[in-house]
Amino acid sequence: MRNLKYVNTIKDAVEAECPLTVSCADIVALSARDGIVMLGGPRIEMKTGRRDSKKSYAAVVEDFLPNHNDSMSLVLSRFQSIGIDTEGTVALLGGHSVGRVHCVNLVQRLYPTVDPSLDPEYAEYLKGRCPTPVPDPEEVQYARNDRETPMILDNMYYKNILKHKGLLLVDQQLASDPITSPFVEKMAGDNGYFLDQFSRAVVLLSENNPLTDDQGEIRKDCRYVNTN
Repeated sequence: MRNLKYVNTIKDAVEAECPLTVSCADIVALSARDGIVMLGGPRIEMKTGRRDSKKSYAAVVEDFLPNHNDSMSLVLSRFQSIGIDTEGTVALLGGHSVGRVHCVNLVQRLYPTVDPSLDPEYAEYLKGRCPTPVPDPEEVQYARNDRETPMILDNMYYKNILKHKGLLLVDQQLASDPITSPFVEKMAGDNGYFLDQFSRAVVLLSENNPLTDDQGEIRKDCRYVNTN
């Protein structure tokens, strides 16, 4: 979603067919839905009808998103504040089954000494991907979340973190915290259960406090509020 240009590409196509009908908020939600399918995950039935805000909340977004260095209790409380329970939070973190992590976000587990909760062989692999404690910002240095099925949304993430092969500190905490570890073990053993809980949590996330009816607006351009 850092490539916001794609949202506007979709918006332009939708506007050509049905002007001022589909909000940018719906486009983001439905793009996530379809992205999950493209990654081999389930098709999730999702409501539409969201409207766009007339102001930007970019400055406060970070206050609501858990950080990869946060404690597990803080991660759980932030999700619980928007109605997602522990089981759902564990499932949402299964999104780390795909994608990659930039070295700048994981070198603290490798240097100056290796985090003892990391599998030693895995730590050596990560050092090969991230050979310096201060990654060059000009280079795109990263490690994939899951080396075995890197572009498939599945329960391999949970199998990996149970083997101490989680990239981020939050991943390893998920496996070691007594509140979350039972769900990790269950999801590692049952891919269908993981996907069911992931679907449930994504729906909850997509329906969190939307603007509807006469609230907000439907933007003509997702980068700007409407001028009239």
